[in-house]
Amino acid sequence: MSVAQSRRISTLIVSSFARTMMARASGVSVTLSSLWPGRNDRLIIAPHDLRTADATRAAEIYAGRFVFAGKIVTCHGRSIFDLEPPSEDWEVALLGFGWLRHLRAADTALTRANARALVDDWLSNQGNRRPVARRADVLARRVISLLSQAPLVLGDTDGKFYRRYLRGLAREIRYLRYTMLDIADGVPRLQVLVALCYASLCLANQARHIRPAARKLSDELQRQILPDGGHISRNPGALIELLIDLLPLRQTFAARNIAPPPALLNAIDRMMPMLRFFRHGDGSFALFNGMSSAPSDILATLLAYDDTHGAPMTSMPHTGFHRLDAGNTTIIIDTGPAPAPSVSHDAHAGCLSFELSSGTSRIVINCGMPSTGRDNWRTFARSTPAHSTLAYHNASSCQFVELSAMKRLLQGAPIVSGPVHVECLREVVGSGQLLTASHDGYLDRFGIVLRRVVMLSQDGTRLEGEDTISPAPGSRVRANEADYALRFHLHPSVKASRLSDARGVMLVLPNRDVWTFEALEDKVELEESVFLAGNDGPRRTAQIVIRQDLRHTPSIRWSFVRSSASASTTSARRSTRREPELPL
Repeated sequence: MSVAQSRRISTLIVSSFARTMMARASGVSVTLSSLWPGRNDRLIIAPHDLRTADATRAAEIYAGRFVFAGKIVTCHGRSIFDLEPPSEDWEVALLGFGWLRHLRAADTALTRANARALVDDWLSNQGNRRPVARRADVLARRVISLLSQAPLVLGDTDGKFYRRYLRGLAREIRYLRYTMLDIADGVPRLQVLVALCYASLCLANQARHIRPAARKLSDELQRQILPDGGHISRNPGALIELLIDLLPLRQTFAARNIAPPPALLNAIDRMMPMLRFFRHGDGSFALFNGMSSAPSDILATLLAYDDTHGAPMTSMPHTGFHRLDAGNTTIIIDTGPAPAPSVSHDAHAGCLSFELSSGTSRIVINCGMPSTGRDNWRTFARSTPAHSTLAYHNASSCQFVELSAMKRLLQGAPIVSGPVHVECLREVVGSGQLLTASHDGYLDRFGIVLRRVVMLSQDGTRLEGEDTISPAPGSRVRANEADYALRFHLHPSVKASRLSDARGVMLVLPNRDVWTFEALEDKVELEESVFLAGNDGPRRTAQIVIRQDLRHTPSIRWSFVRSSASASTTSARRSTRREPELPL
């Protein structure tokens, strides 16, 4: 382990230890304060919930069947909060109370009574003191849900339950304020601050908290939302998670006749174009740094708030991504360094990986991250071989915390080393758009620098590329560490078949369009892969793989070309001419 890695790990451990100690100290204050529940005795306004609701789910909940994160738990007359959760994802969904919106969508006397009974059960149940229930992000989600769905729960109730509901909500909010010292950096911290802003705006006798809560949220938004609109974690999914709460918060400020903080407005204005930047033609999001499947209904809701409706931007220099568009073809490529360790728990070792789509068909993808059951796939999904780029000696371009004890202490496996210097040059040449990028993620361990060049033709029918490994000055490549593999993971909807000369692969898209991958100087393999970000869970797919040895072949040239002929015709008249030279 290098000195730099040791320093990063030590900093993370000290930070985690300090937060834990301060949180324990503040816990005494939380316990004492619960003796005085305060006077939050009136709900002024309920914020709007932008998440899509499904009225059919209300019948399942009434029948005692709770379906979250791909798992089903049936109550059989017992309290749902007393039952052992089948997974942490399921428990997070239950204790976040987001499912109340499904009951509200049904909007019947029966579902309203069911909602009150479940909330009353939670307020009465001593089993709600589980660690997950007090996790900052879960607590913030629960506070927002109880505020936004208050009309459902309180609509037909009596004064006694009304007061009990608000006392319980006040305790949750008070605990949330005291847990500010023990919140993981990144999205969870912003979610807590958003919840506290909602609480100060929605409840009576909370006006004194509006300005401090807005100020803290503004400071955090300015720190976490980069000038180009990306999030410091470099995870596209963070934009969705945050906007789904920030947009209603902006409305709530307006409904109270209070000017929203300028930092909130500016952050939303910067983030909205990023939604279009990461979208492929089929509406899905590019799979970088922990991104999973993007719910189409939520995306449609968010995009309805986008007033610009312009073409996506071509680059995000602060977040570290580029987008190339020509004709119906789109390429999105990761050209950024690893995020800071404190926000890297979901970050991937995918520097210089790209995704390719044609119209509404995705062709080349990264494996992504499943929306549930992540622990089973997390190690693989974060590795470089799970991305469409070059992996040297089957190693990742980033190194993660690996010891189990440290993972428990740090609540995950942050990145401790990775690409630091990522150089990128983009230019328009006579034949198309040319992007040249390099990273030093393998420099410390193997003494090499990786460079990728891609060029998209003006009409979008041809993508040419070259991946090159260059030994650093003064370094020597070890014979047993000279192997590398270049991978292109394919979307499950693409039908791939290797060509007879073993130098290419024919790709047939769902709309019957044909693309051909070629690497005339190298043998091409077609191997199994997995698409982790499907709506219905992991799915089998294929990957194009080229294996080589640095001592003999320091670079690989390749191309994806769209054919105007059918699959059978393309296969029959396979061209043998060499690829034209890239303008490097």
